[in-house]
Formats: sequence, structure tokens, C-alpha cells
Amino acid sequence: MVLDLRPIFQLRFHIWEHLSNCYEKDRGKETFLPPYLIKNNNKMKTTIQYIFLPLAIFFLVSCQEEGNDFKTDKKDYDQFLASKPVKATSKYFKLWDSKIKSDSMQLLSLGNVAGEYSRFFKGTGDIKYLKDAEHSLKKAVEIAAVSKSGYLRALSRNYISQHRFKEALELAEKARTFGSGVKETQSLLFDLHMELGNYDLANKYLDSIQNMSDFGYLIRVAKWNDHKGDLDTAITFMEKATDKAESSKNRGLLLWSYTNLADFYGHAGRIEDSYHLYLKALHIDPQNAYAKKGIAWIVYSHERNGKEALRILDSIMEKNKSPEYHLLKAEVAAFLKDDMLRVQALDDYYKIVENNKDYENMYNAYNVDFYLSMDVERKAFELAQEEVGNRPTPESYSWLAYSLLHLGEKQKAMEVIEQYVMGVTYEPAILQQAAEIYKANGEKEKVSELKQELMGAAYELGPVKEAQIASL
Repeated sequence: MVLDLRPIFQLRFHIWEHLSNCYEKDRGKETFLPPYLIKNNNKMKTTIQYIFLPLAIFFLVSCQEEGNDFKTDKKDYDQFLASKPVKATSKYFKLWDSKIKSDSMQLLSLGNVAGEYSRFFKGTGDIKYLKDAEHSLKKAVEIAAVSKSGYLRALSRNYISQHRFKEALELAEKARTFGSGVKETQSLLFDLHMELGNYDLANKYLDSIQNMSDFGYLIRVAKWNDHKGDLDTAITFMEKATDKAESSKNRGLLLWSYTNLADFYGHAGRIEDSYHLYLKALHIDPQNAYAKKGIAWIVYSHERNGKEALRILDSIMEKNKSPEYHLLKAEVAAFLKDDMLRVQALDDYYKIVENNKDYENMYNAYNVDFYLSMDVERKAFELAQEEVGNRPTPESYSWLAYSLLHLGEKQKAMEVIEQYVMGVTYEPAILQQAAEIYKANGEKEKVSELKQELMGAAYELGPVKEAQIASL
């Protein structure tokens, strides 16, 4: 991979900031900076610019994670791009479904059919299967005399997929009153409070299920550490969970582990490791859209090969109806400076989400971004307010602040960021929005600090956002 040195020069020779970043691997640690730079920054500016710039570049290159020279190979994944569409039926589904009548009391069949509908949704991205699963689970909850808590949890997870988090929480709390499946319910409550931004409560539920030999606990403690910004610890726990999945030989656990660990590796700059895990997932499930998307992102963000990324995305979209792929296609088109393709992709996204009321709140955050890109600021603001009401997370508040910025309310935007976002999350996309808001308010020092951190997340953010960061 050819090293792009433009960001170095775009930082106006503030090389010491980058050098310090090489030594500051973990957030919160004391930053190393040579004493001669601390004592006389002004004098050293000229020295760095004309004498130490080559050395600085060397250190910048050397502090990059291993794998920057890695290149994907079409031969590795082409076979999966040509895989057949997911079959939204099976002999077992037909058998179970046939037992369900309009007045059916076939509890087991209802549960099994709901599980199959959920599987079809994951494979096709078609929202109707998620709604069908919901209807089956509602019926199961209604008629269940035993195992009611299990059906309540299943319906709660269905609502999580629909981003109906408050309704999901009510169901989880109800499941807890039945007394069975206590650990499962506590795990679910951790998931829900994380989704709702109730992090203190989430931490309490995480403590209540502590068990280092349990897969469910390991993946949740990984998620918790990622939330805190401790990626190294998150990876350690995800690797332990992956070991458990491999020992169990459970197909579902393996797929989940490989793709999630692949994401973590990507964020850590371990691109090659990430790539091979996505491939391992595809060898288990050749139709896995998430793993293909992961490879498309590597090709796009790491290799800067927009055309090949589009080819992969188009193959996914032939079989999967999830609207988010249109947004990624629009981003790649923007990178390629193909305005016609970008507008078409955005239009396709809008038509899918707007014309199908089954989506409800699922794509609120995406829609805020969409409306802002279309300069419909008031609509974006109203939707961001709704999302904060539904899901008061740092991400939701960040979109609220960002929409305020676009409405010209830069001071209010900064107040929201400082009250609800900064110090609560370390997600690069959110911190980028914060940096733009700080810039609008003339907070140069805060912008500089965020910019330094964001340059280390260039892969995660992608080339388009990387260019935006460089211009801050």
C-alpha cells in the first residue's frame, strides 16, 4: 500500500502532536513528549519543519499497526459473491408452519417458526420476516403457561432488532418476574441498558452475570470495554469468547465471534487478521452479508479501491434488502466523485425506508444523516429529537447536536456535546461530529486534541471522513 503523506503536511507541521500519539496507545495514559519539545515549542517549530520532518515521518510510519501493506485477493472471496440467495423457507419451517392455524395453540411450532423467520431476516435483510417473527412470538407469549419468560426474552430481542428499545425493556422486566432463566434475563437487561445509554445499570447487570467460562459473559465484557475505549481489553475478551465458540463447534456462535472479532481487529489496525476472520465466517456461511460487507470495507477504506468495493456491495444487494447497503454505496460513490451514482444510491435508500412503515424507528440515526446531506436541517433536527426520546445515548445526542449546528445553533450544539457526549463515548464517528462543533465555536485546542485522536481512526471512519478530518 502506498503511504499517503498528505495528512502530515495538512497538520501544518505540528509533528510533535503526532509523535506523542505514537507513545499514547491507550486513552488516559500520560503522554510522552521529549523535554526539548516541551520547553521551547516555538523554537522547535522551525527545527522540526526543516530537520526532523523525515524522522517524524519515519516514526509515524513505524507506529502504524502491522498489516498496512496487506492486500486482499479476489480469489479469496469471489466464490462467495456468486453464492445463491438465501432460501426463505425450509422443510422444517413448512412442517412447523403447517401446524399453526388461526386459533392454534401449537406453542412449540410458534416458537420454531419465529426462530426461522428471524433467520430469514438475517439472511435476506427483508423487514417482513422480522415482523412475522414478532407476530409468532406475540402469540407464543399469549398462550404460554410454562417457559413464558423465554418467549418474552425472544420477543424482547426481536424488538431490539427493530430498535424498539423501551418496549423491549418492558418485556425483559416482565420476564424477570417469572423467576426462570435469571442469568439470561440479566444478560438481556445488560444489552438493553447499553442500547439505552444507561451505562451504570448496564455495568451492574454485567457484574451480576460474571463468569469467565461463559461465552455470553465474555462477549458482553468485551462490549463493555469497547464502550470504555479500551480496545485492547475488548479484543482479549473477544478472543476468549471465540475460543469458546470454536470449542463448542456451534455454527451460530462461530459466525458471531468471527465477524465481531474481525470488526475489533479492523479498529485496531490489524487488517489482515480482520480479513481472514471474515473469510472464515464465509466458509461457514457463504451467504453471510455482514462478512462480505466487512471485506468490502477493507477494499474501500484500506486499499482505496472504490470500484472493487462497489462490485462487492452490488453482489450483496442482489440478495440482501437491508437499506444500509445503499448508504455505504453512496459513500463509496462520493469517494469516487460519482455524483450521479451517489444521488441514485441515496434515492434508493429513501424510497425503501420511507415507503415501508415496518421500519418505524430502525433507521432514525441514518435518516438524520440523510436529511442533513440533503440540506433538510429542520426535518433532521425533529428526527434527532425523536431519537433522543427513544434512545438517549451519546450517539443520539450527537446527532441532535450536529443537527443544531446545521441550523446555525452552534452554541447550543456545543452545550449538548459537552453535557451528553464528551467523556461518555469514544466512538470516532461521534468524536468527529464533536470536533466540527468545537471548530464552529472557535475551540481550537479541543479541535486539535480530537483531530489527533481521529487521525488514528482513519480506517474505521473511511476515506471520505478522513478527508474531512484533515480539513478541520
